This record gives sequence, C-alpha cells and structure tokens, in this order.
Amino acid sequence: MAGSHVIKSAGLSGVSGFGVAVEVSITNGLPGFVIVGLPDNSVRESRERVRAAIKNIGLEFPMRRILVNLAPADTKKEGPIYDLPIAIGLLAASEQLGPISEKAMFLGELSLDGDLRPVTGMLPMALSARADGIDSLFIPKDSALEASIAEGIRVYPAEHICEIIAHLRGERPIEPAPPYSLAAREADCLDFSDVRGQPSVKRAIEVAVSGAHNILLTGAAGGGKSMMARRIPSVLPPMGMEEMIEATAIHSAAGLTNKSAPLLAQRPFRSPHHTVSASGMAGGGRNPKPGEMSLAHNGVLFLDEFPEFRRDVLESLRQPLEDGSITITRAAWTCTFPSRFMLVCAMNPCKCGWYGHPSGKCGCSEEAVKSYARRISGPILDRIDIFADVPSLVYGDLAGSAKSESSAEIRARVTAARARQLARQGAPNAQMSGNGLAAHCALDGAGAELLRAAYDRFALSARAYSRILKVARTIADLAGRPRIEAAHLAEAIRYRSSGMLET
Repeated sequence: MAGSHVIKSAGLSGVSGFGVAVEVSITNGLPGFVIVGLPDNSVRESRERVRAAIKNIGLEFPMRRILVNLAPADTKKEGPIYDLPIAIGLLAASEQLGPISEKAMFLGELSLDGDLRPVTGMLPMALSARADGIDSLFIPKDSALEASIAEGIRVYPAEHICEIIAHLRGERPIEPAPPYSLAAREADCLDFSDVRGQPSVKRAIEVAVSGAHNILLTGAAGGGKSMMARRIPSVLPPMGMEEMIEATAIHSAAGLTNKSAPLLAQRPFRSPHHTVSASGMAGGGRNPKPGEMSLAHNGVLFLDEFPEFRRDVLESLRQPLEDGSITITRAAWTCTFPSRFMLVCAMNPCKCGWYGHPSGKCGCSEEAVKSYARRISGPILDRIDIFADVPSLVYGDLAGSAKSESSAEIRARVTAARARQLARQGAPNAQMSGNGLAAHCALDGAGAELLRAAYDRFALSARAYSRILKVARTIADLAGRPRIEAAHLAEAIRYRSSGMLET
C-alpha cells in the first residue's frame, strides 16, 4: 500500500491566494502521521479530522508511516482548508482512488463524519487557482457561489466527501455550479430626502462624492453631521465588475461575505468606533487580516467623533490616503493590503460639543476649543480636500414643508460627473496624477491670480495646492464644463478656508 501522490490546493496570504501542493507519501514503518511545511495548529489538527472522516465513511485509513508536505515549505499554512486535499491525497496514495488530475484543486474543512464546511477567503483563492491554470475546483457547497464569481473555472460543490469520491471514481458525477449571476438589487440605503436644510453641506458632500475627495464635517451637536454622512452610500456611483471583485476578495479574506449573496454589489461603507486599535484600522494580527481601511476599499471610511480616535490610529491613515495601499511588515511576514477609499470625518468643534450653538450651552474656553482641534495633526488635515462647517438648524428648517432633494437626483449628477473623469483620465479626480493636473487643471490668468492669492493668504502646502485644483476640476465636471473657471476655483478655495486649519 506504499505510494505517494500530489494534490493541488491553495492558501491565503493577506487578501491574495497562492498555490499549495499537498504532497502525500505513505511508506512502510511504524504507523505515524506527520504534516510539515510550516503548518499552524489548525493544520496539524487535520490529522485527527482526516483520520476520523476516512474511517467513518467506511474506507481504510492506511496504518503506515504517513508524511504530508505542504509546499512551498517556507510559506506559513493556516486554517482547516487542507483537510479535504490531505484526505484525497491519502486515498490516492493508498490506491483507494485513481490518479488525480494536476488541473484539479481541492479545498475544504472536514467534519468527523465527512461533511464539508465552508472556506474563508474562497474568492481570492479561486482567482489564484484560475491564474495558475486550474480548471476544476472541488469545494464545500456553501462556498460554491462565491467561487463561481471567478469565471473560467469549473466549480464542483459538495456537501460530503463521499460525493467527491464518487465523482472521482466516475460513479456519480457532480454537476458544476453555474457561473455567478449578479441580480440587480436596490441598496437598502437611507435617503437624503430625509435631511432638512443644510444646502451648503449637501453641496459639499455632492462635490466630495463626485471626485472621491476626503471631507471633514464640523459643527455643534445635533446639526446632522452623522445623519448626512450615513446617507452617502445612497449617492455613490455604482461599482464596475472589477471593483466588485476587488472589494469582495477583501471581505472574503476577512470572513465577511454572505454565502447567499457573496458579491459586493454596493460600495463598502465602514464606520469603526473611535476605540478601534491601530491594527484594527490598518490590518495585521498573528494571521494577517485586512483592517477597516482595506475593508473600505472602493468605498467610504467614515470616522465619527474624529478627534476621539487615538493618535496612532489617525496617523496610520497617512500612507493609505496617499498611496491607496498599506504595507504591513512583521518579523514573520509582509502583507500589502489595498486601501483606496474616500475618507469622511465628522466632529464637534469642542469637547462638550456645543461650541457655536445658538443656545450658548458651551462652556469651553477658546484655548480648550483650539486644544481639541489640535488632536488632529497637520499632515492628516492636509490630506483632507473639503472642510464643511455644519451650522445648527433653526426651527424653520425642521418644521418647513419644502421637499428635500432625493438621493436619486443627487446620484444622477454624481454618476455623470464621475463618468467624465473616468473617460478623461481613467480614475476619479482625487486620484489624478501630476501629469493629469498639468493636462486637465490648467487655469486662465484670472484663475491663476485667484489661486496665488489664496496660496499666500492661507499659507497652503504643495499638497493643498494640488487638492484645490482637483476639487475645482470636480466642480467643473459637475457643471459639465471642459475647463476650470474662476467660479469653480473660488468654490474649491472656500472648502479649504476652515477654522480647523488655523488652530
């Protein structure tokens, strides 16, 4: 009964899959079962799950010396996903199954009686398998819908290992899962028609969303900052299929996909509490997982009560806001997580929250107000494109009968403006390169003089200069204008003239 066999499988590193060869060797000698190739504890425990599953389905577990090598041997292997390939490799090496195709891949956790349990990170591993030339993927049924998003690979779903064994023996073929079909679904979003008053703030939000610009909303408690921020998903432009797959792969790696509707059809909206840790925001951990910045990729990261976040958490935003990715290096591993998101922040102007409110409730001194604002560092503020002051509402705003503009109306303008940007430079204006600035943000004489005056008056940085031009380009796109005009530039400059920048 001595023999060996190699079964294809996969692993997960951060948000990317990689190929794993499960090499099973059965030799004569004292009975033993050893797994090598940098397995973690859950992989080592596969020995007992595989042993029990094979015995409980009535097949023979080889009482020989068994060695399983997970190659490449210098890469950490984690999780119970190797149960199925190890079991299939044992059955093939002991000649209870015929040879297994090199283009077939197996993934799945086994219960003690042979049931198959779903896999975390299925989509990135399926995409990796397709890139490696795998044409058949044998996986648990509950993971099949997610795996079928990766077109060009046959997915064979099974609830029990016996179904896969019967298929490999040619006894009862498994019907491949159909390709994933994205059903059109309306997002269950809050609507801007619920927002009373605040026309200037809604305008600032519309500009920000149109160009994927970062925005900070500042105002006394009760002005509607959080209410408006949480309605931003209702005006975001739709995602393309490539963006959906990127976002879904990240959520899959974090174990956050829904098995009945695994593809993220709506842009992510993440709103972590201000007690989040730096690793929770940036990602990492013993087994590297994406953090909130990566989970917001292609969507929105909303930080409410902005100054209440820990300083190290806020400073961790710096690199991702510039690069659209975050690289985390530890002694044993290095992972790069995508993190291109629109940052939306909301804050009160002081600790008590009532500074500037008509009621006069605030008892904070001017120094206390400035000290509260200084919790946010200059480099972080410099990476915010739009500063919008949210005034307190008056009774007439709340009791009036005037109908507010709906999210659908705003979204139509946002989508049209974003389409102009994608056609022009292939990315939202917030991601425009230096070459794009020179090509698409040229100013006439009046505009150049206006920006020079603002640069001197507000002591702008080079980063703020370019961000003003990008915002002005977005305002021109909303107006359907081919060039930036003085009015567009003046509005963009107004969004930088905030008291937050003067503390």
